[in-house]
Amino acid sequence: MKKTAFALAVAVTAAACAGCGGGQTAGQTDAAGSGTQGQVRTGAPSSSEGELIVAWWGNQTRNERTQKVLDLYTQENPEITFDGQPSEFSDYWNKLATAAAGNSLPDVLQMDYKYLDQYVENGLLMDLSPYVENGLLDISDCNQGIIDSGKVNDGLYALCIGISAPSLVYSKTVTEQAGVEIKDNMTMDEFLDICRQIYAKTGYKTNIAYGDGEQYVEYLLRSRDITMFGDGKLGGEASDYVEYFELYETGIKEGWLIDPSVFVERTKTTELNPLVYGTSPENMAWCTFHFSNQYPVLVESAAQGNEIGITTWPSNDVGKSNYLKPSQFLCVSKDAGNPEEAVRFINWFTNSTECNDILLGERGVPVSQSVAESIALRLPEAEQEMIAYVNDVVSVNSSKVNPPAGSGASEVIDLLNQLEEQVCYGQMTAEEAGNQLFTMGNEMLAK
Repeated sequence: MKKTAFALAVAVTAAACAGCGGGQTAGQTDAAGSGTQGQVRTGAPSSSEGELIVAWWGNQTRNERTQKVLDLYTQENPEITFDGQPSEFSDYWNKLATAAAGNSLPDVLQMDYKYLDQYVENGLLMDLSPYVENGLLDISDCNQGIIDSGKVNDGLYALCIGISAPSLVYSKTVTEQAGVEIKDNMTMDEFLDICRQIYAKTGYKTNIAYGDGEQYVEYLLRSRDITMFGDGKLGGEASDYVEYFELYETGIKEGWLIDPSVFVERTKTTELNPLVYGTSPENMAWCTFHFSNQYPVLVESAAQGNEIGITTWPSNDVGKSNYLKPSQFLCVSKDAGNPEEAVRFINWFTNSTECNDILLGERGVPVSQSVAESIALRLPEAEQEMIAYVNDVVSVNSSKVNPPAGSGASEVIDLLNQLEEQVCYGQMTAEEAGNQLFTMGNEMLAK
């Protein structure tokens, strides 16, 4: 891929993110210790301060590359060592909640866009603005739109480290065997027709978004100009939430939806996704709903002979539904013992070519334009396909990402996943699930 193509990806995604972050009014804090926000501590670290705890969620590829990065930083800065703490996505947030309650959050933590406002409102993150002002955090090579995605009100609480988009990742091998064509921007009816055809001709079933449904519910609601989480309540009406559950209800009845029992003994680790982990129609799906930054890992994890492709999530108005978003941020917690060293590490993570020669865009397009350009020629084919998808498919037919969900959203998401499971096991209808999600979800958000 040409150098200019990667630079274009940075420019396009930056423009799409302009104004996406911040603008939320912080509520009353209910977590301990917001007093360290914005304070710049000085002085060299003592021996007890020479270790940084860094936590992130991810797959095995991310874990290995991140650990190599930590080792390289210690090699270049022998006075700093690391306690790297990787987790699977759902476990990660449970661990952070426990750590927050005990005032023992990691020094540097990976943050998701949808939780950023909640962590800031609860006083758990440090404002990085003073470090930008004193030059310790250099963002001069970063597009302001990307930087603004980490702002809440007047503070910069998170630094974006990659851009991604919703993506339907699928087995070209299976779709070709079934004789069906996968095109970008599929309508819901087109997608359902393909699910039925593939099942009838090959026996392979569909994995929609089991266990991660809130992102696809939000996606479907956007096609109707409805924001799922906004103004302290769920947007739309109860009937608007039924459509998502109907996908599961219909898929189970017609046989083309993968059985939920497949997930019982699997974590959400990307390498165990049914698209790439399985050898037969009983335990392997022909597609999965993911984000584009996970595409290279899915390609790498696929069995030999299973060719993988990427397209958009189905919707009756993909242009309204689709969006570009920060894939992750790095933050400094309010519990950081030496925030200056934590910020120095984030600055290096962002601006070091050597660091990103190891990461190779696994978390998405690097935020530093010069770094992005410098690694462009080293990107494997899957990463190049990911960038082409972002540039050529999503950026030309998408809308502004929703603001981060506010307090109470996590409970609603847990409820959604529970209801989804009950629909899959025939314990309630899609209509009952949609009504219960809307009613109980609003009660949760009103607390």
